Amino acid sequence: FLSVPPACSGRSKVSIKNINLGALLAGGVALLACLPLFASPYTVSLMLSIFSYVIMATAWSMFSGSTRYISLASAAFFGIGAYMSAIYAETLPFPLVVIIGAAVGFLIALVVGLSTLRLSGVYFVVFTFGLSELIRQFMIWFEINQTRTMVRHVFLNLWPEDLYYYLLVVLVITFATAFAIGRSRLGLALRTIGEDESAANHAGINTMLVKVLMFALSAAFISAAGAILMPRWTYIDPNIAFNPLVSFQVLIMAMLGGVSRIWGPALGAVPLVLLFDFLSGEFPRQFSIVLGGCFIVIVYFLPHGVTGVLENLFNKLKRRNSGEAK
Repeated sequence: FLSVPPACSGRSKVSIKNINLGALLAGGVALLACLPLFASPYTVSLMLSIFSYVIMATAWSMFSGSTRYISLASAAFFGIGAYMSAIYAETLPFPLVVIIGAAVGFLIALVVGLSTLRLSGVYFVVFTFGLSELIRQFMIWFEINQTRTMVRHVFLNLWPEDLYYYLLVVLVITFATAFAIGRSRLGLALRTIGEDESAANHAGINTMLVKVLMFALSAAFISAAGAILMPRWTYIDPNIAFNPLVSFQVLIMAMLGGVSRIWGPALGAVPLVLLFDFLSGEFPRQFSIVLGGCFIVIVYFLPHGVTGVLENLFNKLKRRNSGEAK
């Protein structure tokens, strides 16, 4: 009577695996939460960049990685969040400012998605890149003609450590959301759209609703990152907030890590943030050239990202071990 049925044994193994994974993740979050207590100011500042790009790359992957609709609108939503922070941060509590930034990014993406997500392929890529430039030019016109200045000065009583913890919270929420969506029917619908959108339509999936919802949700997280990161600067203008390089950096990071796993974009974001931080300080004039070179190398040599390489190695080792066992 002490024997365990096979089904129950399988379930217990899965539950133990999930418990171990949960404990490992909780330990990692606790370690990150303690980092500012002993890290140098430069390390904290670097972690702000890492957290923000991990959030944006993961949020980008939630929509573009699954549906294969390549979006270059990350700079637009990052800038929207930054400007919401610049406008309201001195009059409202900062957590509310972050929520407002995420909500405005969500609503704008909802409107944009309803009108443009019928496009696909290169047309969608070109439109999203043009959207960032359109919003940037509109903000330049608005600032010159309405506020009579191109620069907004913002002085907040927030230390880098405060921004660190705000970003950490958003990072945890982003990963939890991506994990939940990946395990849900919505995640299955997204992957079906990415494989064959016509088949998804015939299967009864409301592809337009799914695409718009995920595009807006992705934009909300990117806008939240922009709202939190804005106080790092003492002033902001449209060229800083809507820098088009942000869109390409997020894309390259997600592609380097691979979008087949939730942790893939983070795996690509961390080394590239370190590389870009070094290049921008040591070789600022060659930064764009290196960025383009990274993009070419990743597309040509790592089409499935680092996670794809690791999965192939794992499968080869698994087949080799199984062959030796036989």
